[in-house]
Amino acid sequence: MIPKKISIKENKNLNIIWDNETLSEINLAKLRKECPCATCLSEKEKNGRKYIPLFNGDQIAVAKIEMVGHYAVGITWKDGHNTGIYEFKHLLKLAN
Repeated sequence: MIPKKISIKENKNLNIIWDNETLSEINLAKLRKECPCATCLSEKEKNGRKYIPLFNGDQIAVAKIEMVGHYAVGITWKDGHNTGIYEFKHLLKLAN
């Protein structure tokens, strides 16, 4: 599936309308916690399975969303973090 429209709802959720007209909604804190970039994955690995990152307002506020090819979106957070590329299949899993 490919997103037709991506938006931020009430500064709390990422909403995606897919090409099959279904809607996925992902909490922004959950989205940031599941950032797939190497830095975030390394931090999780270093701190163990019970690691729970805590984020402040700018860390869970989205500054920009861009399509990355035909398979993912790149998210720039207001704190400047922008290395996470969220594949569409990853976003679908986070919405469940």
